[in-house]
Amino acid sequence: MRTIDLSPLYRSFIGSDHLASIIDAAARNEKQNTYPPYNIELLEDDKYRITMAVAGFAKENVVIEVVENTLIISGSKEQTPDESRKFLHKGISERNFERKFQLGDNVKVLTADLENGLLHVDLERVVPEAKKPRRIEIGSQVIENK
Repeated sequence: MRTIDLSPLYRSFIGSDHLASIIDAAARNEKQNTYPPYNIELLEDDKYRITMAVAGFAKENVVIEVVENTLIISGSKEQTPDESRKFLHKGISERNFERKFQLGDNVKVLTADLENGLLHVDLERVVPEAKKPRRIEIGSQVIENK
């Protein structure tokens, strides 16, 4: 029997819990990458923040795009070998990256800020009036369409 761990998919899905999108993402054969590390915070009921550690990248090296319901954050910079420096240990990664986050319906990217090597992307779920719950009073009159 084969076991599939779907927990990485739950971490990357913000603002909704559509099972179809999760299953669709699980069907894709993409290797889950762990670079760069990130956090997803719930700031308020419908406000979220993604914080990503992008040390060594300037704001000119980072691109943030929304394509359909997917937030794509990528970073790239030229890899120029420095012959004058000799490393005994090189543990700070300087490779290019691309992270994708599946956004829920009606989730909008508000702002992005890069400070002290941390990229903060603020998101908000804006629920349309037609989808908000409404209270129906008992004994209310029926309105006829004329």
